[in-house]
Amino acid sequence: MSAPARKRATYEDILALPAHVVGEILGGELFTQARPRARHAAASSTLGEELGPPFRRGRGGPGGWIFLDEPELHLGDDVIVPDLAGWRRERMPELADVAFLELPPDWVCEVLSPRTARVDRVLKRHIYARERVAHYWLLDPDAKTLEVERLDGETYRVVLSASEDDKVRAEPFDAIELDLGLLWRA
Repeated sequence: MSAPARKRATYEDILALPAHVVGEILGGELFTQARPRARHAAASSTLGEELGPPFRRGRGGPGGWIFLDEPELHLGDDVIVPDLAGWRRERMPELADVAFLELPPDWVCEVLSPRTARVDRVLKRHIYARERVAHYWLLDPDAKTLEVERLDGETYRVVLSASEDDKVRAEPFDAIELDLGLLWRA
């Protein structure tokens, strides 16, 4: 006897979740997770604080970006919520006042946790590549590592791996030096 067919998840499944749960639909399957742990949120927030002045505001850098924490993206049939995402202003001159975005970002950063690492490294990576997201960062606050990937054809290629207190110039934000040590300290 074969297993019963699994029902494809719908957006109504996400809307039915409790407010403290983040829902995503990846490949037709509903994935849920609680809000991020404090160390996870701190690393993500600090990265946004470091990138914002030079790349969003143009203070000490070229400007020209819009950044969002945990935006809801509707990409094809997938509903995906990256930890951080950025769009070049030339592609998204203004941020619409909407519940979700359909324009794929130019850069995404996923902050890894033991529970989400497989989804971030496999399922989400595939969706981002399909949608032509040019730059994909994987930030791991437990291992204190940053992996920077660039879309190369149909797949991503690692262009930088760094850890601990390394100071790096990581594309597409290589106009500034990023001190990774700041990301691990609250």
